[in-house]
Amino acid sequence: MKLYCLRHGRTNYNDLGLCNGDPSKPVYLTAEGVKQAEQAAEALRDKPLERIFVSQLPRTQQTAEIVNRCHQAPLDVIPALNDIRSGCEGRSVADYQSAIAHDPLHAKVGDGESLFEYKQRVMGFLASLEKRSESEVALVAHEETLRVIYGWMKGLDDHSLPKLHFENCEILECQS
Repeated sequence: MKLYCLRHGRTNYNDLGLCNGDPSKPVYLTAEGVKQAEQAAEALRDKPLERIFVSQLPRTQQTAEIVNRCHQAPLDVIPALNDIRSGCEGRSVADYQSAIAHDPLHAKVGDGESLFEYKQRVMGFLASLEKRSESEVALVAHEETLRVIYGWMKGLDDHSLPKLHFENCEILECQS
């Protein structure tokens, strides 16, 4: 299966530098985020997408709906693709990064999850793709998700994951 993975478009929380893993919070694409999603849609226009997987967070669904205007593929909401539960909901990303700096792979804040725990969640979803019959699908999720997928694609050591960075609506292509 060919998989096109992209991070959601820019959001109001990106602009404010805040953490969000709660789907009920009012986190939405900005005008710039909509433009990024439109550019991703154009880049994927000629790909024969049969399905698009998204997290429960509205920003991924908003991005996927824009990308899907060219495809009309079914959208599947997958809780395993939700953003990492940082334990810093609504707080600054800088505070979160500072709190886990001593061990970015295993540290967690409060009731949050570590990047290693998050990786296990996403890898479970990737394993489930092997049972599917589609030949080309897209996945719209979060930067942490792309870190895990890129690391999986490239066979990277887990300690490399926190160092990876992906722009809003950046597209990764891989085979599952």
